[in-house]
Amino acid sequence: MPQPSAIRRHFLGSLQAATAPKEPYPHWLLDGVLPLETAAAVVDLPLTPAQIGETFGKRDSHNESRAFFAGALLNEQPVCRNLAAGFQDPETVAALEQATGAGLAGNYLRIEYCQDTRGFWLEPHTDIGAKKFTMLIYLSTAPGAAGWGTDLYDKDKRRVGRAPAAFNQGLIFIPGDNTWHGFEPRPIDGVRRSLIVNYVIPDWRARHELAFPDQPVRAAG
Repeated sequence: MPQPSAIRRHFLGSLQAATAPKEPYPHWLLDGVLPLETAAAVVDLPLTPAQIGETFGKRDSHNESRAFFAGALLNEQPVCRNLAAGFQDPETVAALEQATGAGLAGNYLRIEYCQDTRGFWLEPHTDIGAKKFTMLIYLSTAPGAAGWGTDLYDKDKRRVGRAPAAFNQGLIFIPGDNTWHGFEPRPIDGVRRSLIVNYVIPDWRARHELAFPDQPVRAAG
């Protein structure tokens, strides 16, 4: 199982090679985000997708069924612990700040593991406010999963793009008032697995969602 330092090094290589489109807003597209052994271990976590029915276009419509790399899961599953430690690492934080221009030091790491099934959709939204950084890592292996990426919208909420979502690809953006994104209804034949990595403000109320609720991140150097 790759240790935090190996996860960090691998991720930073992916970040360095990322493409950086400017439209409809600055974002970064990554390949090979995690070491393959780490990505496979996340997929193999003993977590059954929740049967939640209608989402009303929002993830928080069923908060009780959401899974985070925090608390017991962080303690019991080495892949969760190692991955969280890799993104808590000051060198990772510094590299993300340099690549994206985001100010992350002093914020807190939040990693959600999503397992979306048939009927899932998300209305266009921006992530503005308490989230200072958003990255999605796509981990689906089902046929057609490459087309299950995040939809990107312009300021008028017109879909103008879709992130590629083959296994272990990723999308980064820095939330702002124009970072409209969502997931338009489409067939999901299987499970749409992804990690959502955020750095959130110190006042984040749901402390149980944070990987290290008593440890704000800091940037190396």
